Amino acid sequence: MPDAPTYHIDRDAFWRDPYPDLARMRADMPVAWVPELGAFLITRRDDIFTVEKKIEAFSSDQPEGLMTKLMGQNLMRKDGDAHQAERRAIFPSVSPRTVRDVWKGQFEAFTDRILTRVVPDGSADMVTLARELSGEALIAMTGLRNMSWAEMDRVSQGMIDGCANYAGDPAVEARCHNCTASIDRHIDGMIEELRNAPDASLLSVQLQAGLSMEQTRANVKLAISGGQNEPRDVIAGMVWALLTHPDQLALVRSGEKTWIDAFEEYARWMSPIGMSPREMRQDYELHGVTLKVGTRVFLMFGSGNRDERVFDLPDVFDMTQSAASSIAFGAGPHFCAGAWASRCLIAEVVVPAIFARLDGLRLTGEVPFGGWAFRGPLSVPVAWG
Repeated sequence: MPDAPTYHIDRDAFWRDPYPDLARMRADMPVAWVPELGAFLITRRDDIFTVEKKIEAFSSDQPEGLMTKLMGQNLMRKDGDAHQAERRAIFPSVSPRTVRDVWKGQFEAFTDRILTRVVPDGSADMVTLARELSGEALIAMTGLRNMSWAEMDRVSQGMIDGCANYAGDPAVEARCHNCTASIDRHIDGMIEELRNAPDASLLSVQLQAGLSMEQTRANVKLAISGGQNEPRDVIAGMVWALLTHPDQLALVRSGEKTWIDAFEEYARWMSPIGMSPREMRQDYELHGVTLKVGTRVFLMFGSGNRDERVFDLPDVFDMTQSAASSIAFGAGPHFCAGAWASRCLIAEVVVPAIFARLDGLRLTGEVPFGGWAFRGPLSVPVAWG
């Protein structure tokens, strides 16, 4: 038993709603050992903001971590020069200029096509619609044009479940392996085409940069694991949040606030990526607790984004408060490389189009949420017209 405050959770309750437990940890034991997760949780925003930059102690390089073992060692699981070298290699695919000049037009085209198809239906599950929209974006950006959006969503969810499988469920691990094998097959099917006709896709720019196939495969899997669920969950979640907070939707429609403001506040309030793991490479003391070499630590972004010490209304979706201190995309050298694409897809294209095209949009049922490492709505039933 570690020499530190211990906090027990009910796994199922924590998955359904982690925020009550996280609030108690922030208040009473901001560095706590959670036996059910086999890790120390750091829960206060300013602590996370500080330690994420201390890569010499809080290392992303975790050879025995679930992501590395299941998906390969991608750039997110590297530090220092190794991380920066791969980050520079993929930058041409995700830079603000590429997002503006290449991807935004493609986002607009498939969004128009999909919404034109569904308008006559009069109803949908917004999560299902968001799966398709997010999947089409990833097909374009990864270069895996031989993959369907449904398969993109399936393999993403399989890897997400695998990376959060801290209970060691063998069925979850097997599904994850099946999904990574599918991605490898689709990569193999596109290599020759992209070598002959290079483009701005993630697979293509890595081939052009001369990264090894091992590196390339791992980084494509990383992009799929985060690049599908985060936009999917935020698209559906933002629609739900704005429909259940008509005063906030009115602020956007009046021009007092923007769709970007709604995106930033939602990502703070209901952090789609709620945690990032680290492994201690040096002893480090925080709040009287010594985190020793080899210890597993979870930086709880979802908790930090509801820190009462930082945000005026931490548990409320309210664009009138500042989300500038949000750490939804991280805070250090591992700041999400896909942040610009995510903002563009969701806040500049998809969510504005949904509210513009689906006239009379309204909820028609309950909206359950789930997850703590990755969090989002499980179903958002809506109708329009």
